Amino acid sequence: MGKVSSYIKIVRPLNVISGAIAILFSALIVEYKGSIELVLLPMLVVVFFTIGANVLNDYYDFEVDKINRPDRAIITGEVPRVHALYISIFSFIIGILIALQLNQLSQLISIGISFPLLVFYNAKLKNYPLIGNVVVAFILGLSFIYAGSVFNNIDPLMVPAFLAFGLTLIREIVKDIADIKGDQAINSKTLPIVWGKNKSIKLCAFLSIILGICAFILFIIGYYNFYYGLFLIMTVEIPLGVVVISLLNKPTIDTAKRGSKLLKICTLGGLFSIYIGTI
Repeated sequence: MGKVSSYIKIVRPLNVISGAIAILFSALIVEYKGSIELVLLPMLVVVFFTIGANVLNDYYDFEVDKINRPDRAIITGEVPRVHALYISIFSFIIGILIALQLNQLSQLISIGISFPLLVFYNAKLKNYPLIGNVVVAFILGLSFIYAGSVFNNIDPLMVPAFLAFGLTLIREIVKDIADIKGDQAINSKTLPIVWGKNKSIKLCAFLSIILGICAFILFIIGYYNFYYGLFLIMTVEIPLGVVVISLLNKPTIDTAKRGSKLLKICTLGGLFSIYIGTI
């Protein structure tokens, strides 16, 4: 059982479930009333692409994880590194085969844009300042555009895409702060290494203010209802403020790690705010 749990852990099941939930929420937001198959298929595409990307990330981050995350299954030897590569390739192939069952626009987004970006990010881009962060944020935001393309209704999902992009960009910078020791050891050029932690934290604060204002304006102008504003404050605005203030007061790796975990929950909270704001 220990061996099986190690293989389960390497795919990061919470990330996978979050991706599936994002597609489900997208279907609810656009009020899709078609076949359940057309909801399940894009969910499976996101699930297998997420597994492929997560495991590929562990494969490429072998050296840096020896410092930043020594408890990961590849580092402890519970999962051979080459197995991670096989799992990643298999997952991407399954995801692509399922994606081919959907319409052409969704194929372009998933196979033509998301897939190569996921591979190229893990292989190269994540070691460049801000570029890697923007790419990950773009891919997360694009998942909602992808859902809209499947359901032939992209417009209602532009706001979730923007919110996911902004929150993910902030979280990725915070994650780079948390991973600074390992990244320095392999001569990576992430934003906190090039700019320094303090400037990176100030950028997170600036981005959080912009995101918070833009998201709340949608409530002020009546684009979404009262419940959107209420849940947005509780699940996005307050957690964002907590993360930024904590980092400004105590810019440590542990603070960044806690902030990164909290921001992961914020994206789902923001999605729920948008859904509840449309009913």
